[in-house]
Amino acid sequence: MDGHSRMVQFLKVLLPLAAIVLLSTVFLLSRSIETSVSVPFTQKDIDERLADQVVTQPHYLGTTRKGEEVQIQAAQATQGREGSLPTTAEFRGRLGLLNGGVITMDSNSGMIRPDKNSATFVGDVLITTTDGIQVRTDLLNTSLDEIRGDTPGQVDGTGIIGDFSAGRMTFGTEKKDGPVHILFTDGVKLVYEPEKTER
Repeated sequence: MDGHSRMVQFLKVLLPLAAIVLLSTVFLLSRSIETSVSVPFTQKDIDERLADQVVTQPHYLGTTRKGEEVQIQAAQATQGREGSLPTTAEFRGRLGLLNGGVITMDSNSGMIRPDKNSATFVGDVLITTTDGIQVRTDLLNTSLDEIRGDTPGQVDGTGIIGDFSAGRMTFGTEKKDGPVHILFTDGVKLVYEPEKTER
């Protein structure tokens, strides 16, 4: 038997043995897996969440009939028990307009009703637009299938020409494919600040 044949015979034995050694070291040196993982909720928390059907950080994403972007999210949502309406905490919304503008809405709580194509923002509602308007109110009703909303009560705000207040605010399009307008009615008061327009 020549040297080449002896080498082939030797490798036929050596290589499978080396493979077995390598595989055994993988299992021997691997870390042990922790099987007892502690859940960051007490049993009482779990029972309450199951009873109230609590969802953490729910997120709604959709588009209007014209293709505008609608996003609604919250820190927590509760379906509620029998006879009560679903509620959320830290309710936030974002409406992306076709012209690139954005309307954002933040409130303490709220409710989304996809079956009625509506979302309601409740408690210390802050409405902000990319063209520099900020409005505060207690209640804002918005639509999910088009850029439209209204505040049934008092609003206070600030814009590029000064501070203002009004008994009611609505926003939406006046024509079918027209731009979005914000309309203040019911006793509008404006403190005009010329220096703001010069900036």
